[in-house]
Amino acid sequence: MIFLNFFISGISLGSIYAIIALGYTMVYGIAKMLNFAHGDVIMIGAYVCFYAFARYHLNPFLGVAAAMLICTLLGIIVERLAYKPLRQAPSLAVLITAIGMSYFLQNTALLMWSSNPKVFPSIIGRGSFRLFDGALSVSHITALTIGVCLVIMIVLSLFISKTKMGKAMRACSEDKGAAQLMGINVNATISMTFAIGSGLAAVAGALLCSAYPTLMPTTGALPGIKAFTAAVFGGIGSIPGAFLGGLMLGVIEIFAKAYISSQLSDAVVFGVLIIVLLVKPAGLLGKMTQEKV
Repeated sequence: MIFLNFFISGISLGSIYAIIALGYTMVYGIAKMLNFAHGDVIMIGAYVCFYAFARYHLNPFLGVAAAMLICTLLGIIVERLAYKPLRQAPSLAVLITAIGMSYFLQNTALLMWSSNPKVFPSIIGRGSFRLFDGALSVSHITALTIGVCLVIMIVLSLFISKTKMGKAMRACSEDKGAAQLMGINVNATISMTFAIGSGLAAVAGALLCSAYPTLMPTTGALPGIKAFTAAVFGGIGSIPGAFLGGLMLGVIEIFAKAYISSQLSDAVVFGVLIIVLLVKPAGLLGKMTQEKV
């Protein structure tokens, strides 16, 4: 049962990584850019949730909804101001801009909320389900995290495959020039992608801080890097790949902490990533593409 407890904890942590990784993989798949400010959007969403719960005493789910709205607007603003002018710029310029935007959001959070850690209240309490005469314990937040991740994956997959905007996203992912010739508004499609990714980041921030209650302006940095690793692990640009990569990364991290060393767990995670990319450079579900030079 101890093994199963660790496995469920890994799936829970991996579910958070998967939700965050969806933002990375959608933006890369459509806009072909890496939004390294995504981890800081998670942090902004977590702070909005914190103040909605602690100061304004809103219902937790209303607080998450408010965080999603603010992060969605933030994602659109960041895309319009920082990334849209660089649509035709070299990849290095976009990458530097993304890193600069990440530092800008972190330091803005420091000025607004200080560097003092805050204790984040749980969305649904600290209780747990006890199964097999108490041998297996699953916390409420763990069950909620796994359930939310599954619902998001199903809804997002249906959105991408069935809706007009989802089809436009797939068309832009294949060839933005051809999509524009067919009447698709490429700029609006990319903005929608940022909006969806940023809204999901707010959900991930609330779940992350409910499971690990310390909230600081750097809260989203490390989970953001690990979620990016999960996206690469599963095959960046692939939504199922982000889901699979996130779950596998969470399980590997928890088992590494339990059976190897909590200090070496990150090294194990990134070591597994290196091995996978050596064997399958496009990631587990990614596809190799040829580019003309």
